[in-house]
Parts: sequence; C-alpha cells; structure tokens
Amino acid sequence: MTNIYIRELSFQYQNRQILDHINLQFNAERFSVLLGKNGSGKSTLFNLMAGIYPLQQGQILFETQPLQVLKGTQRAKQFGFLAQNHHSVFNFQVLDVVLTGRSAFSGYKPSSTDQDQAFDALKSLDIQHLAQRDYTTLSGGERQLVMIARILTQNPKVIFLDEPTNHLDMYYQAFLMEKLQHLSQQGYTIVAIMHDPNLAFLYADDFFFLKQQQIIKADNKDQATCPIHLQQVYGLAFEQGFVAGEPMVMPKKNTST
Repeated sequence: MTNIYIRELSFQYQNRQILDHINLQFNAERFSVLLGKNGSGKSTLFNLMAGIYPLQQGQILFETQPLQVLKGTQRAKQFGFLAQNHHSVFNFQVLDVVLTGRSAFSGYKPSSTDQDQAFDALKSLDIQHLAQRDYTTLSGGERQLVMIARILTQNPKVIFLDEPTNHLDMYYQAFLMEKLQHLSQQGYTIVAIMHDPNLAFLYADDFFFLKQQQIIKADNKDQATCPIHLQQVYGLAFEQGFVAGEPMVMPKKNTST
C-alpha cells in the first residue's frame, strides 16, 4: 500500500506560476482522477511526481520516502508513468517494447520470467495478438495499450497516467477504465489526468480539480458532479442528468442565439 503525500508544492516556469503551495494526498488502493481546464498545471504536477521535472519548492512523499531519494530500481518498483505523448522511430516488436518495463530489474538480458510477465501484461489488456507486430505500425490506440502493458510489466505500486484514454475508441475507453478500476481494487494506487469528466465519474473513486494553480478536492461524487462546482472549475455552465442511476454532465446549451 502506497499513499502519496504532496506538501507545499510550488513550481514556476519562465517566471509564470504554474502550481502554488499545493497540498494533497492520493490514497492507496484508490483510483484518483485529476481534472481541470487545459493549461491548469495537471501535466506539470504529473511530471513533478514522476521526477521528470526537478522539485523547486515542497515535498513529494511515497509513504515516508521522499521522491528525490528514490533511484533506479527503487523508483521503478515504486511507480510507473505514462506520458501524454510517446513516440518510437524504431521497428521494435511489441513484446520487446513491453519488455523494456523490466529493464530496471533485468538489465539488457530479460529472463524467461520477464518474457512471461510481458506476455501476461499484453494478455490482460486483450492485445496479446499484437506481440509480434512492429510497434510503429500500430494505431494510436494500440500504442496506448502497449505502453500501459509496459507499465504493468514493471509491476509498480503506483501508476501515473496522463490522459490514458487518448486515441482509444469507445470500446477500449470503457475496457481500459474498467481495468484501471480493477487494478486499484487489487492493491495498485492509480492516479490519472483526464479530460472527460463523465468517464472519470463512472469509474474513479476520488476526484481532484486544478484551478488557478490550486487544488480543489471533491469530498464525494455528488460534489464532483455538481453543475455549480463544475462551473467554478471550468468557467462553463453545466447541466446534470442521470443514466441508469449514474450522474452525467454536459455543457449547458445557450438557447439565446
């Protein structure tokens, strides 16, 4: 079990304040989602949690371990990170791409156990038929699932996902969200940035919103889906409805024109 604690986190870029004294906690064995307008600092926060950007002010703790003391294999055991964009110019086979998730543990010579873990990760996402395909020939959605399989092969305690449903059709959006929900129930700590609030509301446990460099945490799903709350976050009027008992939101149509 790994809780993530963020304390007094601030970050500037070119004299622009991106995050300002952020304090929050992502709970272990929960599927947490971060929502907000484009440019609100969501990806910056993720890059800081993943150690891609250096800390300027504040702390990020994985339980009691500060992020900066985690190196190499320790970091790989603690968390996996899926960036919003990932590109490869090499014609690696899919299975070899997924096997790179074991590189921190096995170096340049993956074992038969590593091979089995990689194939099991592909199988868990129902894409084992892609194992021998060249990665560069895949669709955007297929590549997204392959990179998630790579993280699962790494077997971290925490999984960070920046827009995991990018490029996925409706079937795979639902498939992946159900998988992430199931992984959190199996003991993983899942934290994802998402643009579609309705997908988040259907599958996630906890909801955080970024607005003007600050975090707004919804205490429950009722608050998260409240049109007044969402208008404060997005600066846009919303309407709420219910489908099969689940709250759904949509922008309020302007009927004055």
